[in-house]
Amino acid sequence: MENYIFIPIIFFTVIIIISAFFIVRQQTAAIIERFGRFESIRQSGLRFKIPLVDRIAGKLSLKIQQLDVIIETKTLDDVFVRLKVSVQYKVIRDKVYDAFYKLDYPHDQITSYVFDVVRAEVPKMKLDDVFVRKDDIAIAVKSELNDAMIEYGYDIIKTLVTDIDPDSQVKAAMNRINASEREKIAAQFEGDAARILIVEKAKAEAESKRLQGQGIADQRREIARGLEESVEVLNKVGINSQEASALIVVTQHYDTLQSIGQETNSNLILLPNSPQAGSQMLNDMVASFTASNQIGEAMKNAKKKKEE
Repeated sequence: MENYIFIPIIFFTVIIIISAFFIVRQQTAAIIERFGRFESIRQSGLRFKIPLVDRIAGKLSLKIQQLDVIIETKTLDDVFVRLKVSVQYKVIRDKVYDAFYKLDYPHDQITSYVFDVVRAEVPKMKLDDVFVRKDDIAIAVKSELNDAMIEYGYDIIKTLVTDIDPDSQVKAAMNRINASEREKIAAQFEGDAARILIVEKAKAEAESKRLQGQGIADQRREIARGLEESVEVLNKVGINSQEASALIVVTQHYDTLQSIGQETNSNLILLPNSPQAGSQMLNDMVASFTASNQIGEAMKNAKKKKEE
């Protein structure tokens, strides 16, 4: 019977001994109190406390933590915008006591400071500047939080403005402005391309005209050379230059009529076209050549007398 009395005592003793040991996880700090008063801070590993005297008041993570804060505020150009500020912070290992006992709700404290700084900085900027200078906002928040939270044992690692969300109507207007600007740039490029095409086409046409003129000049030069040779041949048989030229023109006239007659769908009309046209043309040309020669001789004689 006496053996049975010791069983609860032994069991209770084992429970007390087991409860005297506890484990603190890596990157965690445990706060030990003795009779309600701070006793010590225990780091990671297997630790011991006095049963029924010491108790674990709490544990603080020493890892980097992140708090996301959503703030709605107004810009300098009276546009309401929602910002998401992410604050990365951690408990300073040497200031676990301050972090545990001086501040009950660190999240609320950090949120209050973020609201205060953002609502002080953003109203100084226009909406476009908020997007451009979001890093300046983040730096201002970090600076303010560091000065305030270092006293409570918290180190602010980094602050980031991760989202800027204006009103939906404002975003639609910004998209329209952006689209209009891009259409304007596209129209300018299209105009430049059209101008280049016109200039290049004009250059090509000018080059074509030049080559065409050169071809016509070469053609006429060869025709003139052929006529000269024909006149020389006719001079050899006793026909003077005037008659030879008239004969060549009349011959070309009849060659042209013959060529037109061979084409069934020709729309060319050669004037004059009567049966007497050939002889009349020959007489007119002989008379014109004679007159031109006389005029030329008179001009030469007048020039010679003037020089004398």
